[in-house]
Order: sequence, then structure tokens, then C-alpha cells
Amino acid sequence: MARKCAITGKKPMSGKNISHAHNVTNKWQRPNLQKKRIYVTELKRWVRVRLSTRALRTVNKKGLLPFLRENGLTLKDVAC
Repeated sequence: MARKCAITGKKPMSGKNISHAHNVTNKWQRPNLQKKRIYVTELKRWVRVRLSTRALRTVNKKGLLPFLRENGLTLKDVAC
């Protein structure tokens, strides 16, 4: 499974570490992904999703199904 948020599409970003002596090395900034069980009241069941913490905050605020509809996704697209 890719390190990608199922809802927002956040994925790792690459960059460079530059030391004081100007030695350049590669680095990755990975999204903070969590596996969560979310209860969907409309369906009266639990759904397991892998999403970023930013998306989790939005799901807590709006609800899972309205947030999915807003992003043009279905429950089948994000369930793991």
C-alpha cells in the first residue's frame, strides 16, 4: 500500500538536507498517516480508512460521507 492519504491524496515530498559545510543529502517528508475505524451513522457500520491527520480532523468536523462527496469519492475508494 502506498504512503498516500486515501482522501486528500497527500503523499511524500522530497527535498534536500544542507549541512553547515554545505553537504547535500536527500530527505523525505512523509504525511502523518493513521489507520482509523470511523463509524458512519448513515450506514450504521464501522469503516476502516487510512488517512492523514489533517483529513481526520476534517472528517470529525464534517462527517465521512459529506467529506467524500465534496472530494468526488465513494466509500469504496477509501476503505482499506
